[in-house]
Amino acid sequence: MNQVVLIGRLTRDPELRFIPNSGTAVARFSIAVNREYSKDKEADFFNIVVWGKPAENCANFLKKGRLVAINGGMRNNNYEDKNGVKHYNIEVVANRVEFLEWGDRNENSNQDSSNNYSKPQQQPSPQQSQSKSDYNDDFNGFQAIDGDDDIPF
Repeated sequence: MNQVVLIGRLTRDPELRFIPNSGTAVARFSIAVNREYSKDKEADFFNIVVWGKPAENCANFLKKGRLVAINGGMRNNNYEDKNGVKHYNIEVVANRVEFLEWGDRNENSNQDSSNNYSKPQQQPSPQQSQSKSDYNDDFNGFQAIDGDDDIPF
């Protein structure tokens, strides 16, 4: 079984290329994954490869510093060059890439410094656009039940 799950920040912008004859997209980037029990904030760096439409999405929406989750498998790319020097390379071929942060750190300088990423703006649904007083009207007949302290949430 070859299964890898990583959560980390991009160390560089994705590089998108297309395979010449097939036109298949390939994106390459690297992420830094913090070591869980490190006092010195050590990190491990992993090279990531993404194929197809997900590769195009990574190139269009990911930037250096963004937090992502990667699910995939590790691949060895060992080869010997024409000078006889052996090269060893390990990369993670991603089956799935989850974008855990959206936006740009520089776009939101007025926001709280603990959350410097913006989320996509969504249009409110008709239910969300109701005023606060409309919600209060729905609960006018509501009464709390005494003695329900054993509810587990």
